[in-house]
Amino acid sequence: MYNGQFFKGIVFLIIEHFDNVFGNINKAIYLDFNGLTRQAVSTTNFEYMLFYPGFYTFVVWDAWYHAKESADKKKTAIPFLIGGFIGEIGAIYGNRLPIPTLFIGLLMIIPMCFGMILFREQ
Repeated sequence: MYNGQFFKGIVFLIIEHFDNVFGNINKAIYLDFNGLTRQAVSTTNFEYMLFYPGFYTFVVWDAWYHAKESADKKKTAIPFLIGGFIGEIGAIYGNRLPIPTLFIGLLMIIPMCFGMILFREQ
């Protein structure tokens, strides 16, 4: 709510909350990080889960972009797009790897942080 976009922030918060609840994402992350990978995969509702990474990265980019006065919309979006793509690929194919399933999806944070560092001076 830093930049006065209260309505958009509330709408994003409500959408994220319902997506998280209906997709059982927090429960799946808890189970996955405790070594119960099969249970985490069976708990997750993938119809909602697959919406989450792209929406999450968009919301983070939107908040970051509007907080920067002179940010270039085209350049700054690229690391966030890559992060969303990694999150989607991780959500789709992560259960076929020997490491925790949802950990792959959480790797989307790395390009997002890289983009924030790279474009912090804009």
